[in-house]
Amino acid sequence: DEIGEMDLRLQAKLLRAVQEREINRVGSNNSIKVDVRILATSNRNMEDEVRAGKFREDLFFRLNVVKLTVPPLRSRPKDIEILAKYFSKSCAEENAIPVRTITPEAITALKDHNWPGNVRELENTIHRAVLLASGEKISAEAIMLTDTSGNLSEKDKAGIGGLVGRTVADVERDLIIDTLKHTLGNRTHAARILGISIRTLRNKLNTYVHDGLAVPTPGASEATGASET
Repeated sequence: DEIGEMDLRLQAKLLRAVQEREINRVGSNNSIKVDVRILATSNRNMEDEVRAGKFREDLFFRLNVVKLTVPPLRSRPKDIEILAKYFSKSCAEENAIPVRTITPEAITALKDHNWPGNVRELENTIHRAVLLASGEKISAEAIMLTDTSGNLSEKDKAGIGGLVGRTVADVERDLIIDTLKHTLGNRTHAARILGISIRTLRNKLNTYVHDGLAVPTPGASEATGASET
């Protein structure tokens, strides 16, 4: 995945593995024979990377046997609905929660988005929506899309204005508490949405409790759902 990001030293090692069909484990001098097929992806123009000296030409020719060009997600609106439903189902199963139906309005919002992050951005968006949605359906309100145009709505401007004069710790605390409310107190789901470990979240919550702040307690859904790890 994203082979164009690979360091030149690692490119040399990969080239040897492809050419010689053998590898050496870290710390070992013994070669191990391998028989694999490599599927490499990149969102860059690899020919340009080769000309710029950022990617080895010999490795490029070794890998560029069959080239498949996949259009960006925004050019495949029919795939958006299919992928969204798939990610919704897999996320629900992963977190041991009921599968939620995506409303037509939410599907429309997804199709209207530009998706600069392509499928990975869609997956993260649906994952967040599944965890934040209430009830049996994922509404358009639960689809939190990132505006990449650089233009701020009046709501966004008001939100930024409300942050002026506040410390980072205060803003972080409010974000954590609000996320916990959305997840009905489920620490595991909240940590995933926030992008932090469950241990970090628990440590912060213990600090808030010690300071006398009210912290949302786990709801019935967490008590009967997947255990926190």
